[in-house]
Order: sequence, then structure tokens, then C-alpha cells
Amino acid sequence: MDYKLKNGSGKLCCKGCSRQNNKLNTYDWLADIPGSSDEHDLVEVQFKNTRKGYFRNSNGLKLDKGDIVAVESTPGHDIGTVTLTGRLVPLQMKKIGFKPNTEIKRVYRKAKPVDMEKYEEAKAKEHDTMIRSRQIASNLSLDMKIGDVEYQGDGNKAIFYYIADERVDFRQLIKVLAETFRVRIEMKQIGARQEAGRIGGIGPCGRELCCATWMTNFVSVSTSAARLQDISLNPQKLAGQCAKLKCCMNYEVDCYVEAQKRLPSREIELETKDGTFYFFKADILSNQISYSTDKNFAANLVTISGKRAFEVINLNRRGIKPDSLHESEKKPEPQKPIDLLEQESLTRFDKRKNGGDKNGRRNENGGNRNKPEKNRNERVAKGDNINRNEGSDRNEHRKKVENRDRNEIVNRPNSESTNNNQNVSRNENGNRNENRNRRRKRPNNKPQQRNDKPESEKE
Repeated sequence: MDYKLKNGSGKLCCKGCSRQNNKLNTYDWLADIPGSSDEHDLVEVQFKNTRKGYFRNSNGLKLDKGDIVAVESTPGHDIGTVTLTGRLVPLQMKKIGFKPNTEIKRVYRKAKPVDMEKYEEAKAKEHDTMIRSRQIASNLSLDMKIGDVEYQGDGNKAIFYYIADERVDFRQLIKVLAETFRVRIEMKQIGARQEAGRIGGIGPCGRELCCATWMTNFVSVSTSAARLQDISLNPQKLAGQCAKLKCCMNYEVDCYVEAQKRLPSREIELETKDGTFYFFKADILSNQISYSTDKNFAANLVTISGKRAFEVINLNRRGIKPDSLHESEKKPEPQKPIDLLEQESLTRFDKRKNGGDKNGRRNENGGNRNKPEKNRNERVAKGDNINRNEGSDRNEHRKKVENRDRNEIVNRPNSESTNNNQNVSRNENGNRNENRNRRRKRPNNKPQQRNDKPESEKE
């Protein structure tokens, strides 16, 4: 089955996303499935800042995320923005702990221009009302701070958000505020972190406050989180803009707890032949520990790994004291340098192409040792004078041998040279005589002539 997306394209649409300036947005990952918004008549509506509510679409209105609607309130109606529809609304209600027996109010209609005009008029009064209510609270000597004021969409009700360290009796304050502003008054106590989230700001990290962007639940932060991470207990650095401990201190506590399991206890002393070493400081994430020979200040600091510290502790338990805390250094084998320029040289294959061997010498056949000689017939066909070339090569070889022998004879002592010369002459004479004897002994192959003359004529 082919699904036709709402925006008419073949890709995911942006219906799952909400406004980017709201930290309570919930991504609707079922927005592209047809009919998902019609299966449930519950919708999620968001009002000013962090206030949300769940309402029933009893009139069967076609609502999408981002629609401004008028919803039921006590008294009158309120104006809010739809942030979630369809199957995810019941899951979201279950997530926040919405009680099933609670009465769910209705959605009246989509906001009309008249409703929007009243809403803008009521919203314009909020800042002046907050300033005047703070003056009234100070005149009544109440130990409280009014942080924000929110008017209802029709302007008949106002919610005052205040901060107080102790319980405050504000019954007289409500009477004075009702007479002054002519609206129904509702008081809500919030914490310092919630106030900072409503106001907003930039944190020391350079980014917008987490409580103003994405945090919805505020978990208590204790100084133990700072101790586990070896952070100095400086209240000016640990406090955020809400004057409470920074929420980001809880982000990496679990990582530090796991890393500390690979380190020995700080109370254990390490004994060596040089002396006793005491814990000084530790770099938890890099698993490095520094030990000092004095308990009170840094003296002869030695930094070792957690693994080495456990090895020394085990040796001390067996009564063995190592020479030092450092491990025995193993000299690494020197690596041969790699010339990257030679690898990319354009002439690195020239030796092979020119027929040279590994030592750069050329072979007799012109390069390759195994290269066979050309066929004599091919050379004859090309017109090469083979016999003449071969004869000349032989004569040159003989001359080289004779010159070498003569040089050896000349370089020898006189006695040896004379004896050699005599021997050479004798050998030459003997060879001549042998050649003469061979000629004499050779049979005469010429046919013998017949002598037909009479014996008288022969004589």
C-alpha cells in the first residue's frame, strides 16, 4: 500500500515537528501515517511558558499541530496552541501521570479574530501587573518574590507565580490584588530553577540555559556530585543563574563513578625501597594517579597508572617492595624510516624498465637474464652480418686475454720473467716441432702414379 504524505512529496513532512522556541515540544513520529490523528479525540494544548493541558475534541474539529484554539476554563475560556494529536496523546498523558478519573475539559473552537484581540490585550497587561504586585507584597511585609504573571485568554483570571523559602500566608495579598486588578486571582509556587527556565538566559558554557530549552524535570543536585568529579567546592563557580547548584553537574556523575572503580583507594600507601608514597591527586578519566612522599604537600611527585598502582599494592601485601613506582621500561625497537617521497617518485620503476637487476647492473642480454637471444634466422632476415660480428668479437676477446697475460709477465720479478720467457720459447719450439712431425706422418691422399716404363728406363 502506497501512503500519500500530507505535503504531497515523496519524503517525510515537517508535521512531526513543533515550534522551535518551545522546550516542551514532543516530536510526533506518527504524523505521516494517514488517519493517525483521527483515531483519538484527545489533543495536547500548550499555553504560555511551560503550562500544558489535555482536552477532548468533542466537536470533531480537524486539528493539526500549530492550530490556535479556544478551550474550556474556569471561568470562561483560554487560548492555547495545539502541540500534539493522535495516538501519542494517551501515551504522553500516561507518561506525566495523568489520573484516569480526572475530568477532561473540551475544545470549543478554533480561535477567531475577536478571541485573538482579547488575548493580546490581556497579555499586554502582564508586565505592569507583575511590577505592581511586587510592590503590594513588599508593603505587606511578605517574604516572597513574584516572578511572573499569566493572564487567561479572555482576561477574567490571572495566575501569579511566586518564590518563597518558607510557607507564606498570602490571604491578605489575594484580597488586595483582586480589588486592584478586578480579576480572579490564583497563586502558584515555583522553584528557583523553574523561574530561571521561565526567564531564560545564557549559561557559563556560552549556550542557552538547559532549563529554558529542553529540561522539564528538575532533579536535586548535591555537593557529592562535585566531590565525585574532583571539582573544587567553590560556591561561586558551582552555582548557576538560579543561585542553586548547576544541573549539568549531574550529567557526568555516572561516568566518573564507573571510572573510579578502576582506581585504588586514596587511603592506601605505596611502599618502595626509596620510601613511602601517599596519595596526592588523581585524573579519574585518564586513569592516572599522582603520589607524593609527603602527606601535606607535593614532594617528589610520581604519576603512575591505576594498573601499576594495583600491582604495587599486591606486591606490598606479599611483603615485596619494588625498586620504584615506575614500571621497568622496555626499549621499543626502532622503526625503519619510511621515505614517503621515494614511494611517490616518478622514476621508481626505471630500473626494471631499463633491464637492470637489484644492484642496478645491466645483464649481457640487454637487461633481463632470462630473456632469450633473437633467432639467427630473424637476424639474417634483417641483414645482420652474423659471422663477421661474431668473428670480430672473438678476435677482441683473444686480444684482451693476450694483453692480460703480458701484463702479468711484465709485473713479475726478473727471475720469474726470464724463466717464463724460456719456458714460453721452449713451448713454442716444441709446438713447432710437433706440428712438423704431424705433417710428415700425415698420409698422402693423392693417387699414386703408375710407372709403366720398363725397368731399364727407370734406371
